[in-house]
Amino acid sequence: MTDGLKIETTGGITTIALNDPKTLNALTPQLAKSLAATLMEVEKTSRVIILTGSDRAFCSGANLQGQTDSQPGDIDAGSSLDLAYNPLMLTIRNLEVPLITAISGPAAGIGASIAMAGDIIIAGKSSYFLEAFCHIGLVPDGGATWMLVRNVGRVRAAELALLGEKLSAQQAHEWGMVTRVVEDDAVMPTAQQFAERLANGPTHALGLMRKLLWIAGDTSFDDQLSEERDAQASAGKHPHFAEGVAAFLEKRKSKFE
Repeated sequence: MTDGLKIETTGGITTIALNDPKTLNALTPQLAKSLAATLMEVEKTSRVIILTGSDRAFCSGANLQGQTDSQPGDIDAGSSLDLAYNPLMLTIRNLEVPLITAISGPAAGIGASIAMAGDIIIAGKSSYFLEAFCHIGLVPDGGATWMLVRNVGRVRAAELALLGEKLSAQQAHEWGMVTRVVEDDAVMPTAQQFAERLANGPTHALGLMRKLLWIAGDTSFDDQLSEERDAQASAGKHPHFAEGVAAFLEKRKSKFE
């Protein structure tokens, strides 16, 4: 266990849980750095990663405790992004293995950004997303504006950012922001089921897929074709491809080790 994190690995699946119940798993710069370091470490030995919080909350946003008496100009929010939160989001984007985010309770502020960055996003029925920045005079961060516009469009993104209202898990699903909405007590079992499917798959190719999907919104069609070509060349040289072809010809289930 790392301060603020619970880590467990079984069968190639690593589950990382934010663990600060007193703050509903609010993120400090130090915890963001620890999470980034943990992700980089566990991806070396994991086939899939589950990132979750607790039954009460996924993440309530940045930890503002002790900042209420600060005067304007005393807090360099931009510096925190450069030193901690932005590196965390880039670490998530650049992972070599699939990432599942499992959400219970609020995913607010930077917590919403982390939740949205999952490749598979499982949300409990009572969970919600909240871009609360307008209530404290800041702007969405952690890549929220980038992801929201691509997930739900500019107008809906503006509604979420400018009004700062809760977005229910069901509405988020209807808007294309989450993969599944399940009963609250089924969040982790469902995430585990998806993780087992991914862990038994061709993880090299899956890692290449997630990278292609991350860059697809920013590249031209010609450039994306080139990216796919390079990824396919890499996948074709990996033992998983040979196993997949052999299993197909032998009419058996592939065993991607």
